[in-house]
Amino acid sequence: MLKKYLPFIFLIAAAALLWYVKSHQRGKQPVLPDTNDHTTIPVQPVTNDNNTTEPFNRHSGHLIYSKHARCRMDCRHIDESEVQEILDKGTINYNKIEESDKGKSYPLEGFTHDKQHVRIVFAPKQENLVVVTVIDLDKDWYCDCK
Repeated sequence: MLKKYLPFIFLIAAAALLWYVKSHQRGKQPVLPDTNDHTTIPVQPVTNDNNTTEPFNRHSGHLIYSKHARCRMDCRHIDESEVQEILDKGTINYNKIEESDKGKSYPLEGFTHDKQHVRIVFAPKQENLVVVTVIDLDKDWYCDCK
C-alpha cells in the first residue's frame, strides 16, 4: 500500500521544498509602507545638516559603470534601471560619504522596484557620474569580484 502512495508523497515533499526555497531566496524582506493608502505625503527636498542643497548633481551627463560595479550588480541581481531608480529617488547617507585622492563618493540608499534595499555609491567625474559599487543591505550575496 505504501508503494502506491510513495510517488505522491515525493511530489508533495518536492513542492514543499520548492516553496521553501522560493520564499526564502532573498532573505528577510524589509517592511515597506502601505502603498494602497492614497493620501498625499509632502516630501521635503533632501538636504544635509548645513541646510544646503545636495553636494552633487544627480542628473549630470551619463552613468559610467566601473568593472567592480558591473560585477557586484551581476552578483546581486541589480540592473541598470534599478541603479537609475536609486539615483533618482535614493537618499544620500551623509555618514558614508568618503573622500580620497580621486575625489568624493556619495552613497545613495533606497528600495528598488523589486524591493531590494540597496546602497549605490556614485562618484562625480567631470560632467558624468561613475557607479563605484552596488551593495544589497539586506542580503550578503556571494561574489567573486576581484
